[in-house]
Amino acid sequence: MPIKTKRWDDPIEADDGFRLLICRYRPRALSKKKETWDLWWPHLGPSRELHAAFYGKTGQPIGWTEYRQRYLDEMKTQEESIAILAETVNEGKPLTLLCSSACTDARHCHRTLLRELIEQQLALIAAAKVAEAPPQTIPG
Repeated sequence: MPIKTKRWDDPIEADDGFRLLICRYRPRALSKKKETWDLWWPHLGPSRELHAAFYGKTGQPIGWTEYRQRYLDEMKTQEESIAILAETVNEGKPLTLLCSSACTDARHCHRTLLRELIEQQLALIAAAKVAEAPPQTIPG
């Protein structure tokens, strides 16, 4: 089951499944009635410091390479949440990771990095299943 990524205000599709908002900040001036997600996990968004550094709020904006590495480093403390999401997908439940409506380039967005981390965890789950499987016998 693939993991989808979207902006929170992209149209909802039938195959989105569980829609998880992973922004550090909740969209401003949006009423609860207009929320398009099932749950908000701000801890899976970049830290306040990383967000500020990327957008130049504390000086010269950092580039994608530094942002990517720092975000991946931050996510090392979120292994439990990533494992929960991987297990959800492993159970066949669709998952859509949602980011800011302002984030137009998914290639340079933490939602894509988080999807990759979940996919890595899924690969570990699959490898563990193979290792636990009883050996196959050859008939005859």
